[in-house]
Amino acid sequence: MNEQITADAINAAGHLTIGGCDSIELAKEYGTPLVVYDVSRIRSQIRAFKRVFEENQVDYAVSYASKAFSAVAMYQVIKQEGGHVDVVSGGEMYTALKAGFSLENASFHGNNKSYDELVLAVKNHIGVVVVDNFHEIELLGQVAEELDAHVNVMLRITPGISAHTNKYIQTGQVDSKFGFDLESGQADQALEKVLANPRFNVIGLHAHIGSQIFEVAGFEGVANKLVSVADHWQKKFGYQAKVINVGGGFGIRYTKDDTPLPPEDFVDAIIKAIKKAVEPTDLGTPAIWIEPGRSIAGPAGYNLYTVGSRKDLPGLKPYVTIDGGMGDNIRPALYEAEYETVLASDPQAPLKEHVRIAGKYCESGDILSYDQELPETKPGDVLAMLDTGAYGYSMASNYNRNPRPAVVFAEDGQSQLVIKRESYEDLVHLDQPYELHD
Repeated sequence: MNEQITADAINAAGHLTIGGCDSIELAKEYGTPLVVYDVSRIRSQIRAFKRVFEENQVDYAVSYASKAFSAVAMYQVIKQEGGHVDVVSGGEMYTALKAGFSLENASFHGNNKSYDELVLAVKNHIGVVVVDNFHEIELLGQVAEELDAHVNVMLRITPGISAHTNKYIQTGQVDSKFGFDLESGQADQALEKVLANPRFNVIGLHAHIGSQIFEVAGFEGVANKLVSVADHWQKKFGYQAKVINVGGGFGIRYTKDDTPLPPEDFVDAIIKAIKKAVEPTDLGTPAIWIEPGRSIAGPAGYNLYTVGSRKDLPGLKPYVTIDGGMGDNIRPALYEAEYETVLASDPQAPLKEHVRIAGKYCESGDILSYDQELPETKPGDVLAMLDTGAYGYSMASNYNRNPRPAVVFAEDGQSQLVIKRESYEDLVHLDQPYELHD
């Protein structure tokens, strides 16, 4: 039995359950490929984060990094749990607004925010704009002037800390497209500029060192660095930061080789590091913000696929092909990400062979797993890929003109469609005919 499948996630029929719903019945009702979220796991992780802050008696915000998975239903759940969100585009802001989520409880990130996006944010009273570069300072100042608005801002810095993670998801090192550099003096120059604009209320500073991080040391390092910068800013400019935002990136378990700490343990270490670092300063303990995305959405998500063709080669692992692939989960092709997969009808079935799980897309690299141990499978079987809730659907595409899958939320034995499966008509509804000229 897969260690990630607990006994209470298997029903009397021996089937995998998700949010109390039979995965085989979900596949029958909604079709495959299908993305299913166990909503209770989303709620419990948010509550665990909040609990560790409250136990440490500090002001805080748990800001869901909605790029991990953005949908009206997701913002509704975050709102119900009293969460904050971070958004990185006009589309995410618009989706949150459609969900009835107040942007006053949102942070706006991004290294190239457009004029129109900043207008949308400021008109809807964005909680804070996390300013990323000098061009943005000028552009946001222009928008604030035009709209006669005052805007909370936070400066994103690159702390010079490289997390032990995939090079494509490191963001805290000096050579990064994100944020103001410390060593060159950019961060100080940026602070002077935002403090000089009476339309800006500078609430604090932010850094993010990467994603899928397993080691506490990097987070303790960035916590200490941000306190050091805040102390420097107070002494040099007389500015006292009210908020220190350490970002997110807490690693989760995808395979048996992953051994992360519980995400809330990272937060406890961060809080203690900041409390200790401010002791010799005059800063006092600031509010501490975090931006978890993967650790909230990832373990709650499952991708259900139906097995189709199979290719056997002498001396090589066979290809077992499913009806999805890189169009609904590009992470294996993009990052060499790995997942574990089980037979939905019997997660406890004896494992018989090592296979490659291949997608249906017309790319040789469309392999979701290069070495997955499975029971014997046949066409029509349903496979459940685990921990797919982060950066799967949110990176989905229509490559090969395949429709994106449906998304279902499951909770307390009830399921609900929250994103419809795209139809072929959906694929062409924006296309316009070309009027040929003689």
